[in-house]
Amino acid sequence: MIRVLLADDQSLVRAGFKALLDAQPDIGVAGEAADGEEAVRMVRELRPDVVLMDIRMPVLDGLAATRRITGEPGLDGVKVVMLTTFELDEYVFEAIRSGASGFLVKDTEPDELLRAVRAVVEGDALLSPGVTRRLIAEFAARSKEPAAAGSLTALTEREREVMALVGIGLSNEEIARRLVVSPLTAKTHVSRTMVKLGARDRAQLVVLAYESGLVRPGWLG
Repeated sequence: MIRVLLADDQSLVRAGFKALLDAQPDIGVAGEAADGEEAVRMVRELRPDVVLMDIRMPVLDGLAATRRITGEPGLDGVKVVMLTTFELDEYVFEAIRSGASGFLVKDTEPDELLRAVRAVVEGDALLSPGVTRRLIAEFAARSKEPAAAGSLTALTEREREVMALVGIGLSNEEIARRLVVSPLTAKTHVSRTMVKLGARDRAQLVVLAYESGLVRPGWLG
């Protein structure tokens, strides 16, 4: 059972998500929070698998709450997915850097929401299925100057290649086709790369790809 915490200051939004999630045989809502401070407290108490976190909330906003959650060692198994009203919300870029595993637009289709929740638990999610690679390009353009590529010395050449493809937004299936390997092999390379770099998830791997200079703005293909 995938346990989800809903963090949104709008009770109607929470009610809608709860009804959808609780209707699934493999997903359940573990709790609800109306502000970021309450969300952090409930994550510590409930240890959910996924937090659906609104960016704009009173007391403590979603970004600050996400930093607290992802920065706490004991909560490293909790995945945070940001909820936003607009696909290209300016805070989305900061959310990814803050440790969020991805984000969803609030009016996303129900099936897409369910797929995203299940995928993020598997470590495969990055962004809302409805968001194009334009977002990654925007994120890249706003990234800080690349650090020395020496931080990637632990990776093999194939792992660097796979990381670069993750960085431009390719899924495991697309990476497999690009490299002419099986999807399982592609997934294994991605997983090993994350382990070697200490990346929480695929989203953080994208951040590292840009910040190390392995991938640069404009390399989308």
